[in-house]
Amino acid sequence: MPISSALSLKQLLKETKRDWDHDGIPTNVRENLWKVMNCGTAALGAEVFASPTEIKIIYHTCKSRFCPSCGARSAAIWQSELEVTIPDLPYREINLTMPHVFWPIFQQNRHLLNDLPAVGAQAIEYWAGIRCRARVLLMVVQQTYGGFLNFYPHLHTLVSAGGLRDSGVKWIHDLDFRNKEYWHELMLAWRFALIAYLHSAIESKVLTSNWASSELMQILEIETRRSWNIWISRKVSKKKVIDHIGRYIRKPPIAQYRLARLNEGEVQYLAKSTRHESLVPVTYTNKEFLDLIMPHVIDRYCNSMRYFGLLAPQSKRLLGMVFSLLNQRQQPKPERLSYVELLHQTFGEYPLIGRDGVVLKRIGRIEATA
Repeated sequence: MPISSALSLKQLLKETKRDWDHDGIPTNVRENLWKVMNCGTAALGAEVFASPTEIKIIYHTCKSRFCPSCGARSAAIWQSELEVTIPDLPYREINLTMPHVFWPIFQQNRHLLNDLPAVGAQAIEYWAGIRCRARVLLMVVQQTYGGFLNFYPHLHTLVSAGGLRDSGVKWIHDLDFRNKEYWHELMLAWRFALIAYLHSAIESKVLTSNWASSELMQILEIETRRSWNIWISRKVSKKKVIDHIGRYIRKPPIAQYRLARLNEGEVQYLAKSTRHESLVPVTYTNKEFLDLIMPHVIDRYCNSMRYFGLLAPQSKRLLGMVFSLLNQRQQPKPERLSYVELLHQTFGEYPLIGRDGVVLKRIGRIEATA
């Protein structure tokens, strides 16, 4: 049995740089991996702080959404902003999945993958409008990975348990999403929305595939007749929504504590088996593991979280009406914390206090070396 040792993502990228830093890898992926590898090092530059008795250098962080440490700080910022954005009421999580035959289509067509949150939101909004004559608060987080790091595109949506009546003068406190009939209707709405989207992409010739167009159309026809899996949670509080969804945004697909180095050419990852509800050790070569994680690097200009329904930018007036109907006061958006304040709030660390307890002041900058 080989002896394993803890391995960080940063260290793995340093050791395998020749496997990913070349022209055969998409530019966006290379840029993100380079940032993660150099996060908190001289390569990204630094700020210099000093007191009469001490000089301290604080290296710049990479701010990549694929970076475990930077992702944690970004999630903390987002959670504080969401706290004042959404009303204090019950919510539900609705997970929208798709047949596995569609997974390679979206992996090969990243431009279609970026539209997926809007397709899922359209299905939920359509159902709420037709069935309940209501509009809901809706947030969508897209994920592309499963427990074994396979490419598995699906949507985590957070939806208000109730909705604003179309007339705009009443808040319906429970749309009863988990009603068996409604659950089935939501599945049908999602199935119709996604298949219609793919059908349109095929006809517009913006979808690339190893299958011919006629074969793709046949696949759509087959999947139209099948039942798809969606999952709807029980009602959860606003606090649980904020804590829970923070785990899905701005984070890499791997949990670093589950990654270990077996030998120079192999790593071990504790994959999450949802079927057995346990962690399963899986051995990969360096290249196999990189090939698993690189497709999950988020494309440029793609948001981790998308807002729809009453949370859409054009619905600000209606969102204010929701707060009023619920007798709640809408809070102003909090000011962004500085890097130092954020470190202190997130990790309990205040880096600008010297060893003698004196506050350090900024005196200069060190430019990036790469």
